[in-house]
Amino acid sequence: MSAPAPSIPDHAVRGALYLVPSTLDFGVSQQVPLSKVLPAHTLQVAASLQHWVCENAKSTRAFLKRVHEHYPLAVALQAQDIQELPHEVHKKGDHTGAFDARNLLKPALLGHDVGLISEAGMPAVADPGSSVVRAAHMLGLRVVPLVGPVSLLLALAASGLNGQNFAFVGYLPQDAAQRGQRIRELESLALKSGQTQLFIETPYRNAAMLESLLHSLHPMTRLAISSGLTLAGAQIRSDTAQAWKQRPSALDKNTPAVFAIGA
Repeated sequence: MSAPAPSIPDHAVRGALYLVPSTLDFGVSQQVPLSKVLPAHTLQVAASLQHWVCENAKSTRAFLKRVHEHYPLAVALQAQDIQELPHEVHKKGDHTGAFDARNLLKPALLGHDVGLISEAGMPAVADPGSSVVRAAHMLGLRVVPLVGPVSLLLALAASGLNGQNFAFVGYLPQDAAQRGQRIRELESLALKSGQTQLFIETPYRNAAMLESLLHSLHPMTRLAISSGLTLAGAQIRSDTAQAWKQRPSALDKNTPAVFAIGA
């Protein structure tokens, strides 16, 4: 998908694209205080922005409402310019380069800073948004990632698995047979190369994923699961598949989790 690139005089002052991390409590009943997971500078920048590109306008407004409790917004919530990424980007992702996001950055070409935000964590990491970042580079805009929680890195650090060589492989197949085959492929890669394999699942399928892992993995392969990261009830466990079978753990069907396997 492509669209004509927006036109703007070369001498115009251009804004920057800020990558604004959100909290990891999206869809979870208990919210974490923003000040515990987002530094003051990130909150201040978020409060100063008036133009946004996001996954969902409703959740972005909810996030800005929480920011306003710490720092006053530059303009009222109703006056914020919030643009959503197209539905097909949510469904298929935008990391292939098929979607041209340059028109979403018109405000930056007119001198306004723009924020990119996802529903949880760092935008463009295990979430849509890479097309917007790519477009910013194409337009010669400054790209500024802000500090905040990234679930994949938090899970990796807490796993005890190889943090020097790792890969994020996204979602595994939903079909049970295909999922089991994919798990065995990733396990073989992890054991042969030492590369930790990270993946995620829709929370309501957490239990099915754990069942497939314990059915497919060799007994001594290590499995780490981090659930509810940054939340008060966070659960992090790293053990052999055999130990997981001997001492099963229940995964909350409403809480996001990051899975990792390795040697």
